[in-house]
Amino acid sequence: MATLPSSTRSIPDVSSVPRHIAIIMDGNGRWAKKRFMPRVMGHQRGVESLREAVRVCRDLGVEYLTVFAFSSENWRRPVDEVSFLMSLFLKMLEREIVNLHKNNIRLKIIGDRSRFDDALQRTMQSAEQLTAGNTGLTLTIAANYGGRWDMMHAVHGLLRDRPDLATTFSEEDLMPYLSMSEAPEPDLFIRTGGEKRISNFMLWQLAYTELHFTDTLWPAFDRKELERAISSYQQRERRFGRTSEQLSGAQEQIPSKQGKPRA
Repeated sequence: MATLPSSTRSIPDVSSVPRHIAIIMDGNGRWAKKRFMPRVMGHQRGVESLREAVRVCRDLGVEYLTVFAFSSENWRRPVDEVSFLMSLFLKMLEREIVNLHKNNIRLKIIGDRSRFDDALQRTMQSAEQLTAGNTGLTLTIAANYGGRWDMMHAVHGLLRDRPDLATTFSEEDLMPYLSMSEAPEPDLFIRTGGEKRISNFMLWQLAYTELHFTDTLWPAFDRKELERAISSYQQRERRFGRTSEQLSGAQEQIPSKQGKPRA
C-alpha cells in the first residue's frame, strides 16, 4: 500500500501556496441564529461557502482540500438537525458531482459509513467512482469521521493484515491504513467560527500543520477570507524541528524554485 512521507520522519517539501488545506467548517448554526433563521438554513448556506473554497483552491493551485462535514460526535445533535444534514449531504452529492467531474476534481469521502442509510452510501460510492480518474484538485469530505476512530481503524486494519507485527509495527507500517494515506499531510489548517481547537479532526495528520483560526462563521467565509488565511501561512517559518539558522543555511546552499520556506 503506497503512502507519502511523514513530517515526523522526514522534512517535506514546502511551497508558498499550501499543497493541502484542511478546514473545519464551523459556525453554520450561529450564522443562521444571528439572522433569526432556523439552524438548518446556516448549513444550507454553508454549501455555497464550500463551493467557493473549492473554486479558490483550484484557481490557486492547491492540490488537496479536506473539509470536516460531520464528526462522529455530531450524532449527539438534535435528531431533526441530524436528519436534515443527512438529507443535505445526499442532495449536495447528487447535485454537485457532475460539476466536480467536469472540472477534473476528484472526490473522496472518509469516515465510518456504516451509520448512513443505503441510498447515501450508494451515492457516495458512485460519486467517488465517477471522479476517481480526475487529476485536478482532490476534494475530501470527512463524514462520520473522528481522528481517534481513524487511528483505531488503521491499527485494526494493520493487525488484520499483518498479525506478525502486533508488537513491533512502525509508523511506516501503520500509515498506509490511515484514511488520508494517499495525500500529503496538510500544510494549513483553518477553523472558522471562533473556536480554537481541532475537535478530533485528523489528529495524526496535523502534527506539523500550520493552524489558522478565524472568528468568521463558515457561511460568511469567502475568497478574501481564504486568501487571508493563506497569506498568514506564508508568513510562517516552517522549521520541522530545526532552527531558524539551519533554514537560512539551507536556503543559501539550495536556492528554492518555490520561494522561501515557511514555518
